[in-house]
Order: sequence, then structure tokens, then C-alpha cells
Amino acid sequence: MTFAFRTTLLALSLSAATALSGPALAQEQPGTDGAETLDTAPLSDIEVYRELNLFGEIFDRIREEYVEPPNERELIRAAIKGMLASLDPHSGYLDPLDYEDVRQDTQGTFGGLGIEVTMEEGVIKVVAPIDDSPADNAGMLANDYIVALDGDPVLGLSLDEAVERMRGEIGSSIELTVIREGETEPLTFTLDRDIIALRVVRHFVERDVGVMRLSRFSEQAYAGIEKAVRDIVDQEGDKLKGLILDLRNNPGGLVDQAVFVADAFLDQGNVLSTRGRVVAENERFDARPDDLDKLLKEIPLIVLVNGGSASASEIVAGALQDQARATVVGTRSFGKGSVQSVIGLGRGNGAMRLTTSRYYTPSGRSIQAAGIHPDIEIRQDVPEIFKGRDEILGEAALEGQIGGGTEDEATTGSSVYVPSDRSLDTQLNFALDLLNGEATDPAFPPDPNAL
Repeated sequence: MTFAFRTTLLALSLSAATALSGPALAQEQPGTDGAETLDTAPLSDIEVYRELNLFGEIFDRIREEYVEPPNERELIRAAIKGMLASLDPHSGYLDPLDYEDVRQDTQGTFGGLGIEVTMEEGVIKVVAPIDDSPADNAGMLANDYIVALDGDPVLGLSLDEAVERMRGEIGSSIELTVIREGETEPLTFTLDRDIIALRVVRHFVERDVGVMRLSRFSEQAYAGIEKAVRDIVDQEGDKLKGLILDLRNNPGGLVDQAVFVADAFLDQGNVLSTRGRVVAENERFDARPDDLDKLLKEIPLIVLVNGGSASASEIVAGALQDQARATVVGTRSFGKGSVQSVIGLGRGNGAMRLTTSRYYTPSGRSIQAAGIHPDIEIRQDVPEIFKGRDEILGEAALEGQIGGGTEDEATTGSSVYVPSDRSLDTQLNFALDLLNGEATDPAFPPDPNAL
């Protein structure tokens, strides 16, 4: 299973020396001379095993002499985490719970009730039930307030804690106590958990333009885009003036889904290639003709990106930009040009996420630490409260990033702000104006003397 997505890791590091205060607590130990130097040259097999013996010696000394009996399993897991975290920001160890979270996130499914929720005044507010889910079938509605779970008050729980309580084993039941406007008494719903597909694509039509917002590249990404496209075309027909693919703040996901989504708008040519140390990691992915790209061939396309568009998002934006299929609008993307493989370590042992290759756009660009630069740069009108906090440098700012890109690394920040009110969304409204012939590239304003 191969992934291309952005993740921030927090790792503990071991210091080379420990400062002790108080009277003469330090003891000189055999075998230390205080004058060791770090040799970065590759090790021979014999030297590798010598270093592993050193690790074993330290592990044994901790087990025997640490002030309290240590948890050996935690010691070993900490060493594994430190080893992987030392490689680059995207390699790391996933314990069994983290591994399951990643699997659910990339599969786009989980055992749950099928409601999108938020926290409001200490209780859970239903944003919307997911179509044909247990919550939808039971009659739950948007703006319902969940005040108790199995009789236990929600007040005092965080949103994450409440969501975790509502998720669970498929087929198991939970009782929700709900307050609904217009009802004098609380309502009670007993729901059986089922497989829930996360809704990763939302779409709407405005001014005869179809807008598709893709939030992540899970296994549901291409299916969601295909459904959105067909719904928009069926609704608009010949009135359709163009499409907008909104990838802003999309952190990435599965490489194959990025290829499928790009292929939806292309009928030929390269989408991306990957190159690593191992021959098996060197792959080329090309677009192929299908019914969807025939349907969309003559329809103009704009892709929206910003500083939070990473990895799989950049694969799609880069492919459509290099193939001149889409106009990329917004601000520079995050700049994650590497691919991670998630390798299971056996039952109960979690998994390791390992950076195994860099990827390249059709023109041969590696955007590692550089990002995708939009064809038309449009900045948001950022409210005063967010100014100075709405920009990130991206991959270029991550300690230990692998470098090796073909473009200049980013040195300035890129905005991640997107207003929830569409009327205030400068980037989206510019794209709508452009597809309606009411805007031009601000870098090339029309000549006032032109006829």
C-alpha cells in the first residue's frame, strides 16, 4: 500500500550528555573517553553489527541499572520511533492504534453512525447525516443536538472523545439522546453502527460553473469526483461554462487515487513518475482514454491550490498544469515531493511508514520543498485576526526534509486561509469570474487602448 500524504511527527530525541546538579553525582563509567567523533561514512557489515551490539549493551544497562524497572516494550518502540524519525519528516513508526487510524483514513470507511458533527456550547451539533447511513435512516436531522451517549452526558467531553464514543464495532448499538428545535421533549435514537464511507467530495453549481471540493485522496476520491462530474453535467448540460477542482488544504493521500483523478481530465500522456533506490519504486503512470475524459474534453478547468495543498494534491495539479489541461489558481502549494510506503510489521506490531521515492510531474519536475506555483496567483483577503498566522513555508521548513528537488526551494510563506463564507472567497470568486469571461490574469491586465 503506497501513500503520498503530509504528516507532522513529534519525536523524542536522546541527548549526547546529561547535566547533573548537586554534589558529585557523576560517575565515570568504563569504556568512555569523552572524545568520540561521529563518522558519517557508510559502515561495513561487521561495523553495522558492532553498532547493534552497542545498542544491545545500552539496552541491557538500562534494564539492569535504571532507577526503576523500565518497560522493555516501550524502550524498544521508542528506539524504533527514534530511528525512523531521524530519516525525514514523513518516515515514522505507527503503533497498532495509529496504523488502524491511517487505514481508516485512506480507505475512507469506518464503523460508525453516519453523521457529520461539530461542537457547540459543550454539546454535539449534527451538521448533516450522511445519505443512507444509520443516522439518516433513523430520521436524524441537521441541527439536532446530541446531549447524551448511552445515557452519559456529552457535556465535558471533547469533540474527539465524543466521536470516538460514537464509532465502534460494526453491528454494535448506541443510544443517542437528542434535543431538536420544536420538540418539547428529548428524542431517543438507538442506532446500530455500520460501515460508513467518508464523504471526501462536495460539489455545487454557481453561475453555470461546477465546483468540486476534494478534501483528501482516500479510496473514495475518484468515485466521488466521477459522481460529482456526472451530476454537474446532467444538471447543467450545454449551459456548463467550466469546472473548478478545489484542492486547497487537501493534505494528500493515495498515489493511485491521485493518478485516477488526474486521468479523469486527461485522455493521454504522462501523469507522474516515481524514482527510488529500489527498482520496484521506479514507476510511470500514464493517462488513458475513458468515458469521463471524453465527457469533459471541451470543458475548461481551473484547479485551486494553496499552502495546504500537499503531495497527492500536487501530483494532480502538476499533471494538469504540465499537460496544459487546467489553469492553476491560488498560491504556492506545500512542496511535498516524496512517496511513502506503509509496511505492516505483523499482527499487533503496527507498521512503519518509510519514504521510498520522489515523484516527478510530466515535465520532469520534482517539486520537493518547492511546491506547485500557480499560473495565476490570487491571494485571499485575510481578516485582521488571522494576518501573520495564515501563511506556512511548507516542506522547505521541515527539519530533515530530503531535498533533491529540481526547482528552487521555497523561501517565503504561502497562505492556507479559506473563508467558510463563499461570498468572501477571493480565489473561488476569481475562478468563477474567469470561467464566465469576467476576469483576466491580474499580472496581464487588458490594454485600455486595445480595440
